[in-house]
Amino acid sequence: MDAATGLPWAAQCAGVAFSAFSLCLVALAVVLLLVRRWPWCSCHVCRAYLTGSWAKDFTNLGDWYAHLLRESPTGTVHVHVLGCTVTANPANVEYMLKTNFDNFPKGKTFSALLGDLLGGGIFNVDGDAWRHQRKMASLELGSVAVRSYAYKIIAQEIDARLMPVLAAAADDAGKIIDLQDVFRRFAFDTICKISFGLDPGCLEREMPMSKLAAAFDAATRLCAMRGAAASPLLWKAKRLLNVGSERELRNAIKLVDELAAAMIRERRKLGVANSHDLLSRFMASHSAGDAAVDDKYLRDIVVSFLLAGRDTVSSALTTLFMLLSKNPAVAAAMRAEAGDDGSSAAVTYEHLKGLHYTHAVLYENMRLFPPVQFDSKFCAAADVLPDGTYVSGGARVMYTPYAMGRMPRIWGADHAEFRPDRWLTGAGGSFVPESLYRYPVFQAGLRVCLGKELAITEMKAVAVAVVRAFDVEVVGESGTGACAPKFVSGLTASVGGGFPVRIRRLRK
Repeated sequence: MDAATGLPWAAQCAGVAFSAFSLCLVALAVVLLLVRRWPWCSCHVCRAYLTGSWAKDFTNLGDWYAHLLRESPTGTVHVHVLGCTVTANPANVEYMLKTNFDNFPKGKTFSALLGDLLGGGIFNVDGDAWRHQRKMASLELGSVAVRSYAYKIIAQEIDARLMPVLAAAADDAGKIIDLQDVFRRFAFDTICKISFGLDPGCLEREMPMSKLAAAFDAATRLCAMRGAAASPLLWKAKRLLNVGSERELRNAIKLVDELAAAMIRERRKLGVANSHDLLSRFMASHSAGDAAVDDKYLRDIVVSFLLAGRDTVSSALTTLFMLLSKNPAVAAAMRAEAGDDGSSAAVTYEHLKGLHYTHAVLYENMRLFPPVQFDSKFCAAADVLPDGTYVSGGARVMYTPYAMGRMPRIWGADHAEFRPDRWLTGAGGSFVPESLYRYPVFQAGLRVCLGKELAITEMKAVAVAVVRAFDVEVVGESGTGACAPKFVSGLTASVGGGFPVRIRRLRK
């Protein structure tokens, strides 16, 4: 027994031995990384990735990838240190997402990256589990009752919360607000109401902080850091030792789990029989079984809904108003199309459907700034992509919508320009969509986004309500660099440092 600590010598020795073992394990991971990666690939792409030298010339990793892909004759490059093939070739995207779909699943490696957060949710599974969840989600999201219920909530949130917050900022002369934060709060309240029938109240005037939103933000950011690591050994070693970012991730996911469980309990308490929210409909249709299994299934659905409906919408709205601040003529044309009456109320669903120019503006915004900039699949068996690229079995293949929006071979010489009328090629200047394999912002093929129409409707409703009532003046660096924002690491794109703006009422 040690008199100073009161611990048996054996326990102290065991503690020292464990610490020594932990350090050796981390050192081994680093050595394996260096041996496995660095000496065997000295190409300029891999060295630029490992050293971060690409950042000298490009604002974001996506901009560097876009440059490499434009330079490539096939629109495809290899990043050997990641064991990854990166493509912006529409033929390859169609092959992966449709033609040979079964050979390009999410894969176990991807599932491991996000499994702690997403569990067995629809975004993290393949095979029968994915087909079952997709079938159920398709039935619910395709329901007229659900769409009507969702738009009613969107309109209420715009009228009762979003517009009063912006009006208060406009009336407080010179006040600067973070519009990205406002949109994230709006989207979080909206998706929670639509999906769970519960109101977190994040966009109340006091701007309360939601513990669930904060934990979810941390978890998605830290999961994205796993994917950017040069070797999975690094994050797996940290997870084993429960240190650093993995310790923070574990704590964030624990809080997400606790709050998701509380939401499920509250939904059961309120009853599901006559409720239209998505969670209630899933609960009602889910067959009775073991309570623990049932709750885990529902927990994964809760997290999947949050991922799909919150960050993607707020990301697109943030970059939209960045672009509108640089292109006031586009905002003016949106007002003219919607009816420039200075009203702050949300327009009707039927009226929104007829706004072709506004629809084109949203699509053009997401061409340049897709909310999800990269998407990965894994090649189950060795294959050859349509452009002739060989992909070995078990290798990662990533297509990047961000780069695809910047490819002259897809969009022409003016690919860098914000030009909504490129979409208005139908009769009478009506909107005509592009092939989803050239514009995979909502994925494509068998995994095309089921919530696409709902997301577009929400974005249109917000965009029209705001531009009819206000001018948005971007402040500081975001203003001068509005067409080249710097994004932070995450599963969806968010602007580093927020989006500071001043809100001004339109003059009549």
